[in-house]
This record gives sequence, C-alpha cells and structure tokens, in this order.
Amino acid sequence: MRPLGIPQPIRTLMDRSAMTNDQRLAAINKGYATLLKGAPEVSVVMPAYNEEKDILQTLHSLACNKTTRSVEIIVVNNNSADNTESLVRAAGVTCVNERTQGITAARNAGLAAAKGKYILNADADTLYPQDWIENMVTPLANDERLSVTYGRFSFIPTGATTRATYFFYEYIGDLLRYVNKFFKEEAVNIYGFNSGFRREQGVAVNGFDHPKGSNEDGYLALKLREKGFGKLHYVTNIKALVWTTDRRIQLDGGLWKGIIKRVQRIVFKKQQQHSGLQ
Repeated sequence: MRPLGIPQPIRTLMDRSAMTNDQRLAAINKGYATLLKGAPEVSVVMPAYNEEKDILQTLHSLACNKTTRSVEIIVVNNNSADNTESLVRAAGVTCVNERTQGITAARNAGLAAAKGKYILNADADTLYPQDWIENMVTPLANDERLSVTYGRFSFIPTGATTRATYFFYEYIGDLLRYVNKFFKEEAVNIYGFNSGFRREQGVAVNGFDHPKGSNEDGYLALKLREKGFGKLHYVTNIKALVWTTDRRIQLDGGLWKGIIKRVQRIVFKKQQQHSGLQ
C-alpha cells in the first residue's frame, strides 16, 4: 500500500526551518561517522549539478540510514556554479569533481571513485527512508542470480499538483512497471535515483556508457543482464520507497503534459535500447 500522505520522517527532513544549515551539517557529519565503519561495503553515488537548495536534506536522509554495513557516500560535482561542492565537503562527504558535463560522465566518475562491493545510485533532490540502503543491498548480497535492484518512488509536490493526485498517478506507474516487467522490457523501469548493482560487474560492462538515444541507468541494467550477471529485481518493500521532487514534471509543463512527454520518452527509450543491443 502506497502512502497517501508524506510520512512524518520524510516531512521532518523536508522542513528547512527545523534546523539551521550548521545544525544540519553537524547532524550529517555525526550520522555519516556511524555509517562509514571502515572499508566500505556499499558506495552510494550521487551526481550533483547546482544542488545547493536540496543536497543537505538528501545527505541528511542518507546519513540517517540504519545498517550494519559500512557505507560511503560519494557526491560527483558536475561543474556546479553554486555552493554544492562546499556544502558537501562541509558535511564530511567525499566530493569528486567531474569536468565533463552530463549525467553519464558523472555516474561513471562516481563508479570509478567508489570502493564498495555494491553501488547504490542516488540523486540530490530525493529523500531516502532509513532502511533504504539495507533493502536495496540485501537482495544482491543474498542472491548471486540478481544483477540489479530497483525500487519505487513517490513524488513530493512543488507546484500546483496535489499529493492526492500523485497518489493515483503513482499507482498507474506501478501498473505500467509490471507490464514492462512481464510483457515488455523491464529495464525501462530502472531509474538512477533508486537502483543498485555490484561494482565489479558494472565496471566489466563499461559502466554507464550507452548508445545515443538511450538512458544510462536502464541501459546499464540491460548490459548487466545480457552479459549473464543475473536478473533485475524489483524491490517493493515500502521501507525502500524513496521520495523525489516533481521538478522534472514541472519543467515538462505540469503533470498532464509531463505524462505525454514521459510516455513518448519511455517508448523511444525502449526502441533505442533494443536497437542498441542488436
């Protein structure tokens, strides 16, 4: 069952008035010191471009995660012109600068810098529940027949669209994901802000490199599966559901215009991914 409203722990993280930047930085440093217990088993990799508005909330959500695994967080600063880099470093988190502009270059830079056995992909405008890391890594750790984990997400409204409207929209999205999984191409379900894989296997397929017209996240999953590293695994546990802003939908002109554009992109993405494998 999806939540109709935003859970209180996520609402608390969203509240910019709850603490000053200095207080949030101190909380991130403290939480991260608990997460990183020596050599990392898990690397959470997050590209960032001009994310000073949201990145501390995102890092705070990750620093609040509960797991016995050692976890490093890597932010790839992709030519930000704001205070993204200084905020990340003040939070005590590793910051890698990637001068080649673009999400593919940024994700590949993060993969190259990562030390963990498992890579979790995150984004700087997304909030992560405290059990996200554990729920995304455990299937990979327990089953060698899996190559990728990917999870669900819900929207945080920033425009006129209400949370109730998104609630129903997200259920339609869930239905489409099941159609893709069982009848079409499951890889189109995979998003770079909520997925994971084994670092060694990702390196073996040249990371996030992809043909023109396809996307880096879904195409990596295709490569891993086609290489024989294992199946794609859909994590449906509500404790792994992440919360992301609807800013991309707003940039598309709102929900209904965004739906049309997203359907067009999914269809085009599927066609390109299939042709890229032929």
